[in-house]
Amino acid sequence: MQKRIGIYPGSFDPPTNGHVDIVRRAASLFDEVIVGVGVNLAKKTMFSADERVAMMRESTADCDNVRVEPFDGLQVEFARKHQAKFIIRGIRALSDFEFEFEMANMNGLLAPEVEMVFLMTSPEYLFVSASRVKELHAFGADVSPLVPPQVLKRLKKIPARKGQRTGAIEGND
Repeated sequence: MQKRIGIYPGSFDPPTNGHVDIVRRAASLFDEVIVGVGVNLAKKTMFSADERVAMMRESTADCDNVRVEPFDGLQVEFARKHQAKFIIRGIRALSDFEFEFEMANMNGLLAPEVEMVFLMTSPEYLFVSASRVKELHAFGADVSPLVPPQVLKRLKKIPARKGQRTGAIEGND
């Protein structure tokens, strides 16, 4: 019988407890889960690809059937490279579903042999996103309930930028 290999791609900037929850749950469904930490040179990230890979590895170190690797390019090509037949995605809200639905259709066109698998986010993580974590951190808020301890340790090395307006939390002008 062929191994059930799934990839879980994302930028993970930074990894959140929601990301780790999806990885752990996927690890119970698949023989192997490969977390693909996206490297997009055009995208400005808080953490380097090496740091994001390290944080995700540290956060999932107790999962024997999970490995973490950087990748650039298309998710389906990353899946093919690792002979994965599944791409794992987490869904928090209807807006996530709309984006993922479009992506699933495109991936289906590019790689019909690869199946999209959607896992609903656990209720306690429905409101958690890497973008929200970065924004809260920038304002000096305590993000410890939202990220693994290994991630929190690295976040604490980045000074908060109190007073910097981003529009999302304090409201748009």
